[in-house]
Amino acid sequence: MQQIQPQTVTQLLLDWHDGDQAALGQLLPMVYDELHRRATAYMNRERPGHTLQATALINEMYLRLAGEAGVDWKSRNDLFVVCANLMRQVLVDIARTKMAEKHGGALRRVSLVNAMEVSRDRSGALLALDDALKTLEALNLRQSRVVVLRYFGGLSVEETAKALMISPETVKKDWKLAKVWLLRELSRREPKEKDDDLRTI
Repeated sequence: MQQIQPQTVTQLLLDWHDGDQAALGQLLPMVYDELHRRATAYMNRERPGHTLQATALINEMYLRLAGEAGVDWKSRNDLFVVCANLMRQVLVDIARTKMAEKHGGALRRVSLVNAMEVSRDRSGALLALDDALKTLEALNLRQSRVVVLRYFGGLSVEETAKALMISPETVKKDWKLAKVWLLRELSRREPKEKDDDLRTI
């Protein structure tokens, strides 16, 4: 795969923001492989036989991305931040649909560990994690962004640091603190069940 200059991606984002609709068509092929790699890494954590494949996740994300032209793009990193959030939205919407199809099936609250590991039915786990992330977002926006980028976006510590314009050490600290907070929050939501699997991931 040829190396794409970040400046080229940034310029296409700026052109798209300024109303050049053709810029998105030029942009997507440049970043598709990277986005697909990240989506694949996420989907590999899903249960075997999951109905959604990485390509379908990227396609759905792309449709939503087409509606994001008003974003004030500043760099290539902004694209991956937006894409990570869009992948989260796609997955959460699918999980909500699955839960609704169960006609009254209660959401099952699970620990962050269980939410991040393969299980038989991740719909409830993903929704519980999404709810907890929304709470964390209100308390500490940067920590919630670190979780979204690392978990949903598949970004490394270094990539997350670049995307958020913070140091890798800050990313590691935020990631650790956010995981502890999320584990406690998810555990608190199921007070009758003691989770023996709570551990640092």
